Amino acid sequence: MNTKISIAAVIAAGLLLGAFILRGHKPGEAAHGDDHDHAAEAPAAAASATATTTATVAAPRTRFSDEQLRHNGVLLATAGPARLQGQLQLLGEVALNQDRHLSLTARLAGRVEAVHASAGDRVQRGQLLAVISSPALADQRAELLAARQRLALAQATHEREKRLWEERISAEQDYLAARQAWQEADITAQAAQQKLAALGAAPATDAQGLARLEIRAPIAGAIVDRKITVGDVMQADAPAFQLADLSTVWVELAVPARELPHLQEGMTARVRASAFEAEADARLAYIGSLIGAQSRSAVARLVLPNPRGLWRPGLPVTVALRAEPANVPVAVPLEALQTLDDAPVVFVRQGQTFEARRVETGRRDDRQVEILTGLRAGERFAARNSFVVKADLGKAAAEHAH
Repeated sequence: MNTKISIAAVIAAGLLLGAFILRGHKPGEAAHGDDHDHAAEAPAAAASATATTTATVAAPRTRFSDEQLRHNGVLLATAGPARLQGQLQLLGEVALNQDRHLSLTARLAGRVEAVHASAGDRVQRGQLLAVISSPALADQRAELLAARQRLALAQATHEREKRLWEERISAEQDYLAARQAWQEADITAQAAQQKLAALGAAPATDAQGLARLEIRAPIAGAIVDRKITVGDVMQADAPAFQLADLSTVWVELAVPARELPHLQEGMTARVRASAFEAEADARLAYIGSLIGAQSRSAVARLVLPNPRGLWRPGLPVTVALRAEPANVPVAVPLEALQTLDDAPVVFVRQGQTFEARRVETGRRDDRQVEILTGLRAGERFAARNSFVVKADLGKAAAEHAH
């Protein structure tokens, strides 16, 4: 009897232990707990990533109380429409007027005998610049002299035959042959003279000057380059001088594509030298028809009077083109515009905080600049002494870095 009770007690204890083990280690409970932990971690990781991204793209900010604004003279204004005075500011460079720039060459090969002008010299139209001895020119002039001699003989023969025919001493056939020979000799002489004229050479007056080829200035101007010296042997059509009339020069500009609709030929412009104090009025003479693939701008050209020779080719200049006044939806004063990380910014007021807002600028005059993107009408911004806000922002950035 005692043995049966002991066996029953052992069996009962085993059943209780098994039930306890099964209840403490249910399949799926551990997995459910693990899923719950990962699900809780995912939003936290996402929130951390979002915070990091927001911190990366957030615009720089700095706090400024109203009292600080008054103390530093920072004036606020509301962004809105404005009327620009139709002035486009561009950078340019003075260049030679190619319509008055000539390359002087010797039409025939020869040896340089004399040079009478140097680079920088002012010359008058028709002035002798150089003398070249050309054997080819001697042959051409000799041909003309021979043709003229034959022409004189043929003319005398024609006059004699005509007189004899009129006196009925000679036959008409002889007279007609003499007239034909005279006409042919005249044609030959004219052809030889036109050959010399095409070469820019005059007929020789004596045998001593048959080979003399002169280079003369076709216009008044300045010698900007000389490429020959005495003793040089020149080939035909080799350049000898560069001659330019500097009484007018060009100013070449690169005009952004968005500004082209506001330009028209004949507009006036004010040109200012960058290297020294000088300014003058010019006229817009040319607007290019093509847009550069890389620059996205077109070439424009001003004609600038240069009576004193002050505007030298290669001189950098600033140009203010006077266009028609234009109404724009958003504009700010020029002093409101600052540069941060090589980009234009405007400091926008939000509560007690200024945000450095990157903007894209458009047209401008001497007081205002158009804002294409980055600033909306109705927003408040630092219009005067905005550099104070920029300085405070830089100071805060430096302290944060340390």
